[in-house]
Amino acid sequence: MDFISSIIMGIIEGLTEFLPVSSTGHMILTAHLLGLSEDNESVKTFEVVVQLGAVLAVVVLYWNKFIDMFRFTGGKRSYTSRLNLIHIFLAMVPAVVIGLVFRDWIKAHLFGAQTVLYSLVIGGILMIVAERWSHRSERITTHDVDDITYKQAFVVGLFQILALWPGFSRSGSTISGGLFAGVSRVAAAEFTFLVSVPIMIGATGYDLYKSIDHLNTSDFPIFAIGFIAAFIVAMLAIKTFLSILKKLSLTVFAVYRFVLAAVFFIILMM
Repeated sequence: MDFISSIIMGIIEGLTEFLPVSSTGHMILTAHLLGLSEDNESVKTFEVVVQLGAVLAVVVLYWNKFIDMFRFTGGKRSYTSRLNLIHIFLAMVPAVVIGLVFRDWIKAHLFGAQTVLYSLVIGGILMIVAERWSHRSERITTHDVDDITYKQAFVVGLFQILALWPGFSRSGSTISGGLFAGVSRVAAAEFTFLVSVPIMIGATGYDLYKSIDHLNTSDFPIFAIGFIAAFIVAMLAIKTFLSILKKLSLTVFAVYRFVLAAVFFIILMM
């Protein structure tokens, strides 16, 4: 990799990690267009590093919320009546358990350009169905992330299992799950961002540990540039995405996924 490729990949990661458009699909497609091999261990390690840059953006933007979740006393509301660590735990457990049990199978069967193409389409259909479901009267009962119930958090966690299929999109599956559970798009998105931090730190940390033998000092400047690019762009993307969700439905992103899948298909056939 060179510095230009590093910056481009970092920007793509930052733009797509928290949008319901599949960061994995975009990274695979971008790597292909840049002539980078997805089988190259250095490229795989780089992708892990830039993901951590995107995670850091959430930590910075929601620092006060994370601090509040660890405060069992004080605060404007009692611990059990606001978003807390129990919500995060309930939303994490399903995907963590399934991910650990089926990790090798997922790596062997679901990581590939063709399977990502399928998940882009199926994930888009799920988002459209979730939007139509939520449009029925009185389906949405929760409009603030602090009002999410334990049951709703667990339902979101069940839908997060779908994100184990590369290309499905964590935010796409969890926001859809939130809509089915009666949570507004914006509240579900914010909850998704918060839940993604421990999961992504754990997953990327483990992958980074497994890839430690493929790291060398000469890669540090290139990895650092990509990390910084992902961090800055992710911060901007999160703020912009939340503003968009107040005005537009997930259907817009679903259509984009279909277009991306078509582009993906054409490129794979070339």
